[in-house]
Amino acid sequence: MFTHAILRKPGPNFAEGLTTSPLGTPDFGRMLQQHSAYADALTALGLQIEMLEPLPAFPDAYFVEDVAVVTPELAVITRPGAGARRGEEFHMIAVLARHRPLAHITDPGTLDGGDVLIVGQTVFVGLSNRTNPEGAAQLGHFLSVHGYQTRTIPVAEGLHFKSSVTWVRGNTLLVSETFAGRPELADFEQIVVDGDEDYASNTLHVNGTILTPMGFPKTLRKLEGLSVPVVVLDTSEARKMDGGLTCMSLRF
Repeated sequence: MFTHAILRKPGPNFAEGLTTSPLGTPDFGRMLQQHSAYADALTALGLQIEMLEPLPAFPDAYFVEDVAVVTPELAVITRPGAGARRGEEFHMIAVLARHRPLAHITDPGTLDGGDVLIVGQTVFVGLSNRTNPEGAAQLGHFLSVHGYQTRTIPVAEGLHFKSSVTWVRGNTLLVSETFAGRPELADFEQIVVDGDEDYASNTLHVNGTILTPMGFPKTLRKLEGLSVPVVVLDTSEARKMDGGLTCMSLRF
């Protein structure tokens, strides 16, 4: 069970962040409303929210998941793969040091938290444009001390691994068509998202409830078939910045 979540408010210049999306310029007011609704949903699920202030020098900093990987035993401060985001991680050190012992990914390793999915004692690390083999190896070393086993998996499409693969319950993953049937995922049950709803592959399981993005009815029906509570949230503005539900919080 999660008890805490760390979030950071989007700043007025959040639309200056990195994105490959063709969906247009996001709206700041709408982004604030959606971010607040996201925080409220986590609060309703029993999490105590620590809301950090924006970082004007880092318009992407509200995607806090990328700068740390948090387990019950420790927090690993990452080294983001995008040069424009490198430096965000230093602003998370003092925050997480209040909750966990720290470890740090160091040069030449790069690692984004969006490429890390932990299911029980299994740690999937996507090798992407943001996460390299050295960063994955360093994370694996830190976590192996605590009994975790790391599996790397190439990310050919999408920004991060969790853009395409997320955990929904028990031994079940929600996966995009690109990742369906991948041998690295063979010992997990898979719910495959239709190709026209790829974005919905990024869902968030919190304390027995699944958070899923608005606007993807086929995926919603599949998730409702799991007989667990499902909460639908509007993430249209984060989506315009290549972000989703997992990106905007660190949960522990």
